[in-house]
Amino acid sequence: MAKASPLIPLPKGFSPFLELVGVAFEKVEDETTRSVLEVTEKLLNSQRLAHGGVTYTLADCGMGGAAIGSLSEGETVRTVETQIVYFRAAGMGKLICDARVIHRGKRIAVVECEIKQRGQLVAKAIGTFSVQKKKAA
Repeated sequence: MAKASPLIPLPKGFSPFLELVGVAFEKVEDETTRSVLEVTEKLLNSQRLAHGGVTYTLADCGMGGAAIGSLSEGETVRTVETQIVYFRAAGMGKLICDARVIHRGKRIAVVECEIKQRGQLVAKAIGTFSVQKKKAA
């Protein structure tokens, strides 16, 4: 059995939504990330499969993390749009999302990802993120 990668701890309260859904990061390097989500009973749909929104959420969070890796000091990103293609249904167990920036312009970052479960491709997504200056607190 392969050894599990350690999770990268995020500061408590960094993203209440990530904490609620259970998205965690195993790798954050430059403009790439590996994020994971354990599909539990609470994340299943009426057919006892992972709800499509769960897969989408993992894609958006993983790609957002990669986009953040492309930022300069004082910048932030926001999702503009995401296209996702589902290849197979996911069930209970770990979903793994590998994301990478494929284009970084002055105001836009484009990121792609693949989501797998037990080595099988579940979905692919491409997202566009707006790069903005952080507003003063």
